[in-house]
Amino acid sequence: MNRFVVILFTLAFLSSCNPIKNMTIAEKKLIQSADSETPFRVLLVTDKVDSLILRAKSIDVNWLEEKEIIQHLVSRMKATMKFESGVGIAAPQVGISRNIFLFVRVDKPDDPIAVAINPKIVSVPDETICFERDGCLSVPDFAGNSVRYPWIEVEYMNENGETIREKLMGYSRKDNFVAVIFQHEFDHLQGTLFTDKLCD
Repeated sequence: MNRFVVILFTLAFLSSCNPIKNMTIAEKKLIQSADSETPFRVLLVTDKVDSLILRAKSIDVNWLEEKEIIQHLVSRMKATMKFESGVGIAAPQVGISRNIFLFVRVDKPDDPIAVAINPKIVSVPDETICFERDGCLSVPDFAGNSVRYPWIEVEYMNENGETIREKLMGYSRKDNFVAVIFQHEFDHLQGTLFTDKLCD
């Protein structure tokens, strides 16, 4: 009897750990519905079905087993971000509830686009700032000031499968706000929008 209880407890614990799951057939179909240069449709909070997806928590991807489909997803996300003139985009915004997002490295020359796969924020300061004019491709015709950290320490895998750990600084639109971009996109993976973090 005790052994049965232990097994049940172990199974319940393992199921709550959000293990990595391979892409579903529906996810693969959406990703492969066009070539790598074709933008996705961006989901909007003004659409009831879109809102449910945007508010769902995303899960990790299996880079080793699904590298090819992930690279196609990333290529289409890059095309979408360029088409929409954004500084970042998360996979949930294109209908894929997976822990992937793109962000512009406004802290580096020529503003290259970085890819964050299965990202984590590992350290933050005690203080926060009020970032001015936050906005989102999924929240049309609205901008607001949001509560953000002035710096964050992060860990993620890049599009080459390399683990990156770094400290991102910056919250000024005049020169560098890469830390804010990362936080904004990371929030999307939690089902959180910038409108949930507006300053008082």
